[in-house]
Amino acid sequence: MNTVQLLPYKQHVVSLLKLGLPIVVGQLGMIILGLADTVMIGHHSTDELAAAAFVNNVFNLAIIFATGFSYGLTPLIGMLQGSGNTQGIGRVFRNALVAHTALALLLTAIMYVVYCFVDQMGQPVELLPHIRPYFILQLVSLVFVMLFNSYRQFAEGLTDTRTPMWILLGGNALNIVGNYLLIYGSFGLPEWGLFGAGVSTLVSRVVMLLVFVVIVAGAPRYRAYREAIRHSRFNRNDFVQLNALGWPIALQMGMETAAFSLSAIMVGWLGSVPLAAHQIMISVSTLGFMIYYGMGAALAVRVSHFMGQRDFPNLQRAVHAGLGIIGVLAVAACLFFYLARVPIVYSFTEDPEVMAVVAVLIYSLIVYQFGDALEITFANALRGTADVKPMMWIAFFAYFVMALPVGYLCGFTFGGGVVGVWVAFPAGLFSAGFLFWLRFRYRLHKLIREEGDV
Repeated sequence: MNTVQLLPYKQHVVSLLKLGLPIVVGQLGMIILGLADTVMIGHHSTDELAAAAFVNNVFNLAIIFATGFSYGLTPLIGMLQGSGNTQGIGRVFRNALVAHTALALLLTAIMYVVYCFVDQMGQPVELLPHIRPYFILQLVSLVFVMLFNSYRQFAEGLTDTRTPMWILLGGNALNIVGNYLLIYGSFGLPEWGLFGAGVSTLVSRVVMLLVFVVIVAGAPRYRAYREAIRHSRFNRNDFVQLNALGWPIALQMGMETAAFSLSAIMVGWLGSVPLAAHQIMISVSTLGFMIYYGMGAALAVRVSHFMGQRDFPNLQRAVHAGLGIIGVLAVAACLFFYLARVPIVYSFTEDPEVMAVVAVLIYSLIVYQFGDALEITFANALRGTADVKPMMWIAFFAYFVMALPVGYLCGFTFGGGVVGVWVAFPAGLFSAGFLFWLRFRYRLHKLIREEGDV
């Protein structure tokens, strides 16, 4: 095995922060956009707000699945970048555009079938005139979401995390302005309400993709990759590899999301007050998740670069540094959630019954931040090494075999109510995190042994 220079932990930390902070800022921008959408639509019409909530919940799983699939591109780009294979980067990216477009069209077809049965899903009849046009606009935008993710993972794999950040922030600002103009009919434009919000979202997604295409086509930093992309052809091996990496990650993220959605259904059996408290806590928890995942994405890029260089000692150090950073962020999130719990709850509701339930759930939220941090760290470490198939089975065990049954037993069999159902979240996340850690240790030791045999 070639001797390598071990980089100090400080250098790993600085590199991860430089990569990760722009991703975190972009993720936070998406949260702000979601809140702005909710507030602006809610001020126009309660029925439209309910319709938007239904459609967005239906599409969330498709978008998360598509995003997870695109994450399979990052380790391939990162490894090729680490080994200096520019031609390979261009070839893989070109094939990724084909694979991602194919998946987007498949998801669009599936969601169109869902649209055809939307009137049989138990929604109030008065919401259907709002649901249908908004659903179609979301359907049309799926392809643009997927292609934007392709360019984003391509750029992040090359350690260019600032370009996606600025495009996301600009697209979010455009979306908010479009909402103001088209929801309320400002400056003589038509007052379209929820339909206007859908148009604004579609336009912003198209514009973000076009801006990214222009940057990759014209920016000097992408010149070498443009040449490689231009001279590349469809490659069956790359296409198969992208699918082999993309599907397990998509299924892992999809199962995690589905587990949270099924838990919400169980909470709904307990009544409107527990469900309202649950929704508040889930909204708050998204803040921590997005921050951790931003740093996790940076860790996947760093790990993939060291994989390309076959530099396993620094790969291990990068993961340790990433765990330290994400752990510190989890501690900060816990302190924030605890110290700001009263203003957080007041920003959502002043109902004393809901507030009483939230006051208890806040402790489960604090506990599972560490499970979230552990799970995200080692899921992305495995993603960086392209060892993603076991993640799918681990996710199935952690969320469907462990978390959901535990939530049902504690919530209903043992009479714990919503607090009992929430036991599922720490149970699932800690189980997944621990098993991902074990798998990463096995993967790393195997790589080191193989390198030593060369």
